Amino acid sequence: MNIVVCIKQVPGTTDVKISEKTNTLIREGVESIINPFDMYAIEEALKIKEKMSGKVIILCMGPPPAKEAIKEAIAMGADEGILLSDRAFAGSDTWATAYTLSMGIRKIGAYDLILCGKQAIDGDTAQVGPGVAEALGLPFVAYVRKIEEIREGYIRCDRMMEEGYEVIAMPLPALITVVKEINEPRLPSLKGMLRAKKAEVATWTAKDLSAEPANLGLTGSPTQVMKIFSPPQRPGGEMILGEIDEQVEKLVNRIRELKIV
Repeated sequence: MNIVVCIKQVPGTTDVKISEKTNTLIREGVESIINPFDMYAIEEALKIKEKMSGKVIILCMGPPPAKEAIKEAIAMGADEGILLSDRAFAGSDTWATAYTLSMGIRKIGAYDLILCGKQAIDGDTAQVGPGVAEALGLPFVAYVRKIEEIREGYIRCDRMMEEGYEVIAMPLPALITVVKEINEPRLPSLKGMLRAKKAEVATWTAKDLSAEPANLGLTGSPTQVMKIFSPPQRPGGEMILGEIDEQVEKLVNRIRELKIV
């Protein structure tokens, strides 16, 4: 069972700055982590590997420092990692990101299952996983909380709904996005950390992927951020003090002043 796990390196803080020129995140000087939801995807891939053998390949699109995120996944137990890194990828929206990842997966070739976290905490769109599945023409299920059964050519899983869950079966290869209820990610072992330190992470560029330049980065992004700003701070609330009857009278008068009713 060969499994590809798509991960993203995201800022490890909410104190991020936006470039006024490109309207994208400024990542320099900001601590980065593996997107938390992707940790559950990594863990689920490792659990499947332990049951069925095979290989877990980590795929990440990002700048060169994102290799550290891949090495962390290798320390957890993944077999190898690939970084898609090229200036041509900069500024990609979810469509261009999904296209780039799908081209990386096509180059990998042999896979049975693709796992992604349900969404990234810096964008919260939950669009990349479905976009990759669409680009590859694969069956897809989102918000998976449990894999009930998996075997060659077949997977059955529980998808979380607003009320309850849905059991879905589909053929492999396929792509699923997982929620945090699916497992508890393990910590890297000492042996794993030593192996990750020596691991060579392959870097693929746009040329390596034979990707269409028109589909990459800002140029290939159908959606673009035109402006980013912080909402104005809300004014503080108004306190009405006094006895109950006095408070009611003051409140009614205040509502009349504001012409709310």
